Amino acid sequence: MVSKPPADDPVQDAPQVEAVRHAAAGLPAIAHTLKVAQQQMGVRRTARTLLKVNQKDGFDCPGCAWPEEDKRHSAEFCENGAKAVAEEATLRRVTPAFFAAHPVADLATRSGYWLGQQGRITHPMLLDAGSDRYEPVTWERAFSIIAEELSALDSPDEAVFYTSGRTSNEAAFLLQLFAREFGTNNLPDCSNMCHESSGSALTETIGIGKGSVSLEDLHRADLIIVAGQNPGTNHPRMLSALEKAKTAGARIISVNPLPEAGLERFKNPQTARGMLKGTALTDLHLQIRIGGDQALFRLLNKLILETGGAVDEAFVREHTHGFDEFTAAARDADWDETLAATGLERAAIERALSMVLASRRTIVCWAMGLTQHKHSVPTIREVVNFLLLRGNIGRPGAGVCPVRGHSNVQGDRTMGIFERPAPAFLDALDKEFGITSPRHHGFDVVRAIRALRDGRARVFFAMGGNFVGATPDTEVTESAMRRARLTVHVSTKLNRSHAVTGTRALILPTLGRTDKDVRESGKQFVTVEDSMGLVHASRGNLPPASPHLLSEPAIVARMARAVLGEASATPWEEFEKDYATIRDRIARVVPGFEDFNAKIARPGGFALPHAPRDERRFPTKTGKANFTAAPVEYPKVPEGRLLLQTLRSHDQYNTTIYGLDDRYRGIKGGRRVVLVHPEDADALGLADGSYADLVSEWRDGTERRAPGFRVVRYPTARGCAAAYYPETNVLVPLDSTADVSNTPASKSVIVRLEQSPTA
Repeated sequence: MVSKPPADDPVQDAPQVEAVRHAAAGLPAIAHTLKVAQQQMGVRRTARTLLKVNQKDGFDCPGCAWPEEDKRHSAEFCENGAKAVAEEATLRRVTPAFFAAHPVADLATRSGYWLGQQGRITHPMLLDAGSDRYEPVTWERAFSIIAEELSALDSPDEAVFYTSGRTSNEAAFLLQLFAREFGTNNLPDCSNMCHESSGSALTETIGIGKGSVSLEDLHRADLIIVAGQNPGTNHPRMLSALEKAKTAGARIISVNPLPEAGLERFKNPQTARGMLKGTALTDLHLQIRIGGDQALFRLLNKLILETGGAVDEAFVREHTHGFDEFTAAARDADWDETLAATGLERAAIERALSMVLASRRTIVCWAMGLTQHKHSVPTIREVVNFLLLRGNIGRPGAGVCPVRGHSNVQGDRTMGIFERPAPAFLDALDKEFGITSPRHHGFDVVRAIRALRDGRARVFFAMGGNFVGATPDTEVTESAMRRARLTVHVSTKLNRSHAVTGTRALILPTLGRTDKDVRESGKQFVTVEDSMGLVHASRGNLPPASPHLLSEPAIVARMARAVLGEASATPWEEFEKDYATIRDRIARVVPGFEDFNAKIARPGGFALPHAPRDERRFPTKTGKANFTAAPVEYPKVPEGRLLLQTLRSHDQYNTTIYGLDDRYRGIKGGRRVVLVHPEDADALGLADGSYADLVSEWRDGTERRAPGFRVVRYPTARGCAAAYYPETNVLVPLDSTADVSNTPASKSVIVRLEQSPTA
């Protein structure tokens, strides 16, 4: 039975702590999935909806970007994917009456969990200058307000157009086209906050900023290293691929400051054996200190170089550049420094080396644990060095596997959502549409916040997402957003960003992945690209949550017509009526999408070309795969301080909070917890169950404080701590970013813990 949304925020001040779990999925995952789905959708709607998730004739899960095999299960979803679908396909509604009863000041006091639980937004809403609450507005008036504000800017570069990873290829292509025809490259996206470091490192070293492996490669690998990633919560369907690899004989090394249930044992709910016993996944867990990964891979590279016959000399000679400089740097790697940087025992590293040397086909997977540090880009370059040494790129069962977090975040970048576009892309776009795109670089996420803070940006438009909740330095970011003249959010549900507004604010409600999209030319579909470069169609099957919704492509097309007017020769009205016409244009602009409409008609879609994987061809400046040599870096933490990483709970997807439990880590009924090693807690005089304020320390001397966190003694690496975001984003300085990529360094925050009497 569908339940009503919570009337009040649940009390979160006294979370309970239970035993840590050592296996993921199984019966508890099924039970929790069904409970949440029925609360949001009811029994019949649950069956109708979940059986279409990730099917060839269904819709792409709005959660993670993990790919599907060609042969699908009838239940091709995970627990967290089902939660994401349930919250989008919910029967709960946020109507104009809700906004009339809840001023913005009230919404600003609510938790992200409470806001998200209210349901789907049904009408376009306007917060006018001087008003204290949102009121309904017609679509025509909403677009005229956007046109008024954009036309009043002194420069197109005073506008920012942000994109969330849920946005379809068609909508993303139209948004970047509109922005560039308007005159700006200010196209930040959520990649700036997650895998920008991966793209920066991979583009330099192998010539393409994407992973080089397929699901079949994972199944054929001899060794899979999972570094800085928690697939049991963040990409649960990945566990099925790891299980299949283990069954075929692969070995798995996990590199993580925390033991994670999903990498310990996977109880596959699709099989009887999985439900009863499960499969042990990790053969070796390297419980590394936060930020020690570059030092680990540098030492492994030195040891490979010192092992006779271990280097694939033919591959290195024929396909790589910079080997001598890399070798000189690697031979300087020091055991003592590595042990200090990683916190590992020598025997554990030697065991890892033996597994590496025994493997003919090696894959390295990673996520935010590698990408959100000051030295993330050189760390990922060192991972590439590690793979190049033994010829593990461009060979079946081997390669790089950055695991993307949001379902089309990779596709949005492919479509041109990028503040630093390649000249060749702009040339093709200009030729196709007869426009002149700006060539100067735009703002990424961090630079956009600075521009809003400093008055250099005055209009902020977000295609999905929760910008305020996802970004660092919460007080700075919220203050910056409030300086804007207009903030616009294309959304399905409420989040914190709707309560932190400019002088005027619009909420434009849109269709979700689960919704049918019928235009004048008939039922439409959109397309997405998964984490492994496969492009496929997504077709919603539910009646829209309200007759007042517009699709994302329709919103962009109507906005473009209102802003650009008759001066634009782009057929925006045609694009809105029939998305196939958008795909025809994508086919002539974006490499790999030739004959797009014909290719996407094939069940399951198609794979984009990937030169390193397909041909062992590396489109870098040197024409080869590049070894790199950078000084080894790792965080230095003062005495009496800890190094904090921000992370998700199991009841969470990015900034969307589904519930207040973290089942695998034993946390129940609250989110303000900090996980601390027992010996560190003793040294700091913190009893289990006591409360502490987290205070970050940064070179600017500003005090950033997150108060009232329950101390939980937890088996994390010594000297390290962990706590959930977005509650801890306040601790991450805006200027603490990764070199090269400018990604916020949310995984290495130096903090002190100050005792507080209560929550």
